[in-house]
Amino acid sequence: MRFLRMGIGDAADVELDLNQADTSPITLYDGPIESELTSSLGIFHPPTRLYGRVWTGGPQVVIRYYEARPPDGDITPICAVARLARGQMKKLPGSLPGTAIVEFSSAGVWVVDSFR
Repeated sequence: MRFLRMGIGDAADVELDLNQADTSPITLYDGPIESELTSSLGIFHPPTRLYGRVWTGGPQVVIRYYEARPPDGDITPICAVARLARGQMKKLPGSLPGTAIVEFSSAGVWVVDSFR
C-alpha cells in the first residue's frame, strides 16, 4: 500500500452507490457495488471508482472494496471498507432480507490491512 501512498487507517469520502447518488435514504443490496471517491485517497482522486461487495445479513451493512479504477489509470487492488460515524453502517427499520436501507448516500472509506 505504500506504493499507492496509502497507509492503514487512511480515509476519504465516497458516494456509496452511483445509481442513488445524493439521495436519502438509499437501499443497498447484497452483492457487487460500484462507488465513487469524492475526495482523494493516496494516488486516487475523484472520480476514481471503487468496486467491492455488500453484505446486509446482520444489523449493520458491511461494504468491502477490492479494487480501484481511476478514469485514466489501471485497475489496482485495494483493501478498504466503508464506514459511517463511529464505524457503524446501521440498517434502518424496513430493510427486507437481502437489502439494507441506510440513511445517507455517502460514507467514509478506510484503508485496512486485511478483511477479518
